[in-house]
Amino acid sequence: MTDLPIRKVLQKPDVAGRMAQWAVELSEFDIHCEPRGPIKGQIYANFVVELSSIATHQEGADFRWVLSVDGSSNQQGSGAGVILEGPDGLLIEQALRFAFKASNNQAEYEALIAGMLLAKEIGANGLLAKSDSLLVTDQVAGEYQAKNPQMAAYLGYVQILKESFEVFELVHVPKEQNVQADLLAKLVSSGKGAGRGW
Repeated sequence: MTDLPIRKVLQKPDVAGRMAQWAVELSEFDIHCEPRGPIKGQIYANFVVELSSIATHQEGADFRWVLSVDGSSNQQGSGAGVILEGPDGLLIEQALRFAFKASNNQAEYEALIAGMLLAKEIGANGLLAKSDSLLVTDQVAGEYQAKNPQMAAYLGYVQILKESFEVFELVHVPKEQNVQADLLAKLVSSGKGAGRGW
């Protein structure tokens, strides 16, 4: 059952290359293509119920999502690496190339904000964020003041985003413990990666 035009593709007399190979390979099987009927509304309702039960199970569980972030800025550009690890081995990696010039500290804040927004969008309740930027972690912890107006604006937005989580903690980690996020950030800031503009 499919809405895709596979029947037309496989039964064309002038197919070439791989499509011809697939047509020959599949011809030995008794395959009949039929149009897919309408999707019943109950399927959507079951899907919503299933997602709700997963979310309820996760709220009761004592776990945290782990976010590793790093920002990078150089002559070629700036970008961020974001790695979000969730329950059951879920791993989301993002490499973001910024469409604007940013300092290294701005890139670090942009990486943290992008990661927090991703975790919020996924519905994480508890978030442990890791960054190798001592300035950012100390400013968020309230140990350093953000005197620069841009840094103060970034800090203010992070403080607002913190309220989206029941538990939020940002810790400083050495660069060698943040290698994967660092590689993603350097990849896009060098102009070699095809990251998403932010």
